Amino acid sequence: MMSSLPPLSATGTYAEVAPRVRAMVEEILIGSPVARTLGVALDVLAPEHVELVLPFSPGNVTVGQTVHGGVIATLIDIAGAAAAASGADPDKVRGGATSALSIQYVAPAEAAALRAVATVVRRGQRQIATEITVYAEQPEAGTVVAKALMNSVLFG
Repeated sequence: MMSSLPPLSATGTYAEVAPRVRAMVEEILIGSPVARTLGVALDVLAPEHVELVLPFSPGNVTVGQTVHGGVIATLIDIAGAAAAASGADPDKVRGGATSALSIQYVAPAEAAALRAVATVVRRGQRQIATEITVYAEQPEAGTVVAKALMNSVLFG
């Protein structure tokens, strides 16, 4: 498993995401019909950083045992949106949308569970840029499957 967790605080813990933002991520993004159908699960939620896991499923392949690129793109989109929301002001944000998404697929995901690691690289008033890396967790642990840059817009 590859992870690039945010730095620990002085107390040795990760900063907490506001409860309202956590609920929004869990209910709207992770609880969406598409995320539930694919099997996307939230593993790490910290301000400006999210990690999602997607277990391997034969229903998510394109041919043989290769995970479909559209499934990977959906995982990336959910992770980027969650990261964008993770550091938002809970009193101001009511929703968001992906405004741009660029993905480079660098290796096939062969019969592998996936981990999407999303980190905010720049947060503006409404626009958030997020970098997402998708790793194969098994059987080729640590293999980078895809890299993406995503822009999100938040609205209140």
